[in-house]
Amino acid sequence: MVKKAILIGINYPGTEGELLGCINDVTRTHKSLVELFGFLEENITELIDTEKSKIQPTGKNIRQAFSDLVESAKSGDFLFVHYSGHGTRLPPETGEDDDTEFDECIVPSDHNYITDDDIREIVDKVPKGCSFTFVSDSCHTGGLIDSAKEQIGESFKKKPKKRDGTENRTNTRNRFLPLETSINMLKQATGKDDIEVGNIRATLFDVFGDDASPKVKKFIKVILSNLQESIGEGLMLGNIGKLATDFLTEKLNDEDFLKPEIQTQVGSKKEVYAGACNGELGNNGILLSGCQTDQFSADVGSKVKAYGAFTNSIHTILAETKGKISYKDLVLKSRKLLDKQGYPQRPGLYCSDCYVNASFIC
Repeated sequence: MVKKAILIGINYPGTEGELLGCINDVTRTHKSLVELFGFLEENITELIDTEKSKIQPTGKNIRQAFSDLVESAKSGDFLFVHYSGHGTRLPPETGEDDDTEFDECIVPSDHNYITDDDIREIVDKVPKGCSFTFVSDSCHTGGLIDSAKEQIGESFKKKPKKRDGTENRTNTRNRFLPLETSINMLKQATGKDDIEVGNIRATLFDVFGDDASPKVKKFIKVILSNLQESIGEGLMLGNIGKLATDFLTEKLNDEDFLKPEIQTQVGSKKEVYAGACNGELGNNGILLSGCQTDQFSADVGSKVKAYGAFTNSIHTILAETKGKISYKDLVLKSRKLLDKQGYPQRPGLYCSDCYVNASFIC
């Protein structure tokens, strides 16, 4: 059995959405994996955005790290991923009256967004008999593990109490990017000033090309198909923004440019827009999420001592129990500790029934 880990920490320095505790989360998690769970240093990969000597947590690098982790795995191995950074939600851009929902994304350092479907498509390839645990100290990441249900549910009969004003601390930040902030940071990262709802995915594809999210490329393929079928009718063009219209029309006849998208397999329109994936993770996937879908994960403290509230609770409990604790008890104790500290977020546990009372990590 081999234990392998990816640790991702993104502080977004110098941006509107700057965080302070994500790199510290990585450092603390790295230490726990080695000292409490016997991970070897050579089997731990860090991606952080505050040291140029480290692998940068760009969209391309994060997806590659996931692919390398899964492709090298064998039955009996244990795979662990910790993500500390922003989460965000991309609105539908179909311009139609449909029932699709938002794409939930993690936000890499270059803003080449990674959707929950992108991650699931990689993790779906985890070999049978290989365990995969994802700890997300972020927001809107409950969909990362397909076919897994939230195992604990509501653990408070009433809202957590405000004990000492912690919800109003000036040194507390949310690890969630509202749409307006997401667009502003994307403008800063790409140098494009005309980004708006309706052309976000087209912009991502324009900037990142073949390195863009597979979900984004699938979206572009459907738009291209609609253009090819209805170019004279203006179907959807008026609803996806001027940049998208000009960009897609210009590229429509560029075979080299279209090649990656034409080769992308798309089962249906619903698969492209939101909420679908090509398969299920089955019984191997375990997700510990820092909060519920209607809540925010807190980034707490000053620059030197900053941390994620959820990550801090985990390591406080692991230190007390010397790592001997089940997934369920870890999440329950985390909820109680966060409540005691005045944070309203309630961590979630998403997995199949067989893992609820299993020992955390090993």
